[in-house]
Amino acid sequence: MTDVIAAPPQVRIPVRSTGPSSFFPVRRIYCVGRNFAEHAREMGAAVPASPAERGHPVLFCKPADALVLDGVVPYPRGSRELHHEVELVVALGADAPAGILDPAEASALVFGYAIGLDLTRRDLQAAAKAKGLPWDTGKAFDHSAPVSQLVPAAEVGDLAQCSLTLVVNGEKRQHASLTDLIWTVPEILHELSTLFALRAGDLVFMGTPAGVGPLHPGDAFTASLDGVIDLQGHVTSGDAGL
Repeated sequence: MTDVIAAPPQVRIPVRSTGPSSFFPVRRIYCVGRNFAEHAREMGAAVPASPAERGHPVLFCKPADALVLDGVVPYPRGSRELHHEVELVVALGADAPAGILDPAEASALVFGYAIGLDLTRRDLQAAAKAKGLPWDTGKAFDHSAPVSQLVPAAEVGDLAQCSLTLVVNGEKRQHASLTDLIWTVPEILHELSTLFALRAGDLVFMGTPAGVGPLHPGDAFTASLDGVIDLQGHVTSGDAGL
């Protein structure tokens, strides 16, 4: 059997290790929207008053080749309103069992964690939402998912003790404790399993806290999970003509 075109290389995220270099091959990227109450409010969405009123999380996908591993983000074409959204990233190291995943079994699937940005073409997303249309073009574009190296779960420890922070040009833009998540990691993995077959190599961007805002060519950013995991990068003019 012969391929009619060259097969694209699989995206692999470096894994923090004291031994030989190791990498995490990425299969899919799932994302969670409105998973922090204050961010939901700033986007004009209703916030559940209690866990019983949560309903189901907002879920969407990005292509694996949207990942940015070197921190260099070209400003995207077709937009004049690129926004940052700092997020915890969960990496699955094992396949989920057949059927619906029990939240109590979900943590066993987790290989490790990273810090990432769910970059958003906010103007395109807002225009699509106003017309009741899907907003894939606002989320699933080239270079829309900068991500740090992966850190094994055992080295991160209890997520309830961790917080997310994003600094842009020396100014703190976003900060929140992971205890503020509306849906926890096990709950999100359970919800995803009702719609998809989760596999080793999948990433889950867990949602962003309040404080989302614009990025411009020349901006430098640092995202951190309490200093345990860091991501540094900057925005270039790209081919957007800005």
